[in-house]
Amino acid sequence: MSLFDYKLAEIHNKLQEKELSVTDLVDQAFQSIQEREDRVKAYITLNEDGARSEAKRLDDKLVTGEARGLLFGLPVGIKDNIVTEGLRTTCASQFLSNFNPVYDATVMSKLRAADTVTLGKLNMDEFAMGGSNENSSFYPVRNPWNLERVPGGSSGGSAAAVAAGEAYFTLGSDTGGSIRQPASYCGVVGLKPTYGLVSRFGLVAFASSLDQIGPLTKNVEDSAYVLQAIAGYDPMDSTSAKVNIPDYAGALSGDISGLRIAVPKEYLGEGVDAEVKESVMNALKVLEGLGAVWEEVSLPHTEYAVATYYLLASSEASSNLARFDGVRYGQRVETGNLLDLYHESRSQGFGDEVKRRIMLGTYALSSGYYDAYYLKAQKVRTLIKQDFDQVFEQYDVIIGPTAPTTAFKLGTQVDDPLTMYLNDILTIPVSLAGVPAISVPCGFAGGMPVGMQVIGKAFDESTVLRVAHAFEQNTEHHKQRPAL
Repeated sequence: MSLFDYKLAEIHNKLQEKELSVTDLVDQAFQSIQEREDRVKAYITLNEDGARSEAKRLDDKLVTGEARGLLFGLPVGIKDNIVTEGLRTTCASQFLSNFNPVYDATVMSKLRAADTVTLGKLNMDEFAMGGSNENSSFYPVRNPWNLERVPGGSSGGSAAAVAAGEAYFTLGSDTGGSIRQPASYCGVVGLKPTYGLVSRFGLVAFASSLDQIGPLTKNVEDSAYVLQAIAGYDPMDSTSAKVNIPDYAGALSGDISGLRIAVPKEYLGEGVDAEVKESVMNALKVLEGLGAVWEEVSLPHTEYAVATYYLLASSEASSNLARFDGVRYGQRVETGNLLDLYHESRSQGFGDEVKRRIMLGTYALSSGYYDAYYLKAQKVRTLIKQDFDQVFEQYDVIIGPTAPTTAFKLGTQVDDPLTMYLNDILTIPVSLAGVPAISVPCGFAGGMPVGMQVIGKAFDESTVLRVAHAFEQNTEHHKQRPAL
């Protein structure tokens, strides 16, 4: 049994009882990486020397009795769009292939304060733009359950590393489903917090009104502990919310008797694989057996979510990525004049998908088209949020599949952007509404994991986690591991 198969609290107890050391955990992590990474490709940059040095420092704290906190000593992987002081941060783009940040993201400061050990930076779709991890400018990540299939994206490396046992837990970012969809494809737990609950300071921006950092873990309990560590107000982030942070792990009572569940008919309709639908319906029966009740509802503006999202996200990306111009940092192509420097640096530094979204966003924001596209998309976003608000007046959570299918084969959709975009049709509405959601394993279809998405009210992560945990404790899906 791998050390990484134990729950976070169990690992903590073993450390406190001196049954193992932080060095043992780090050794286990790098052994797994050495054995599997040439096939999975979850990491872009490894931090082996730094991790081993940090493990030794933490082992000294164990000896002196200074070890504190449940995350103490845990080896973690960080998505490569979260800046890490002194550790290369590339966003999986050639534009930032030589970028070494001089500061930490707020979530990194919180993890360092909790005495975790950073193993390295995880592969992703370039600048978080993609749903399969095939848009990385380094190499695609492969799904540990089937190496011929994608892990999902853009946090594909974050999900694959947990599934493959190459990190105890990881951080990813979710803009339109980029934590939840890869969690579903890789059979792990992925949580997108409410927008504003976790600081975005130090997260390289894709779409600022949508981006959120969240954890990918092996089980719901671990997700609650990690969220506890990274959530909270940050004055460095102007969109950070001043809200009380409850005891998330304390909410995992297992009791969902009388809970009211809404199941949107749009989430189980056309385009959703029959086996995926069956897995979710079986999961609802489990929740019924625990005393919950569910009814079918409608989120009528769901059909407009994908178009709305890609207009808004691309528009914000066009603005955010304007800072990458070859002048201050990153890729720089020396030319005879300034305009050519901009042109050549961006042409050579950005990949095709990033260019596509910059062009789409620039067009939507341009004079004469702003009202017709960007402004109208903002209005539809409000309608989508109102759909959720109305449902939550009568129900505690919304449940449906995380993705309409299981992971698809590498190379089959990379040249078909529209089909690729539609893979996020069930996660995008949640991001537009800014509410929390978690993906938990709920079955298998064709040998590949299926994820169930539990969606909650804004800042009600406690209920989301409680429902997911209650389901998890009464099923065995989350205990399955890929046979790498």
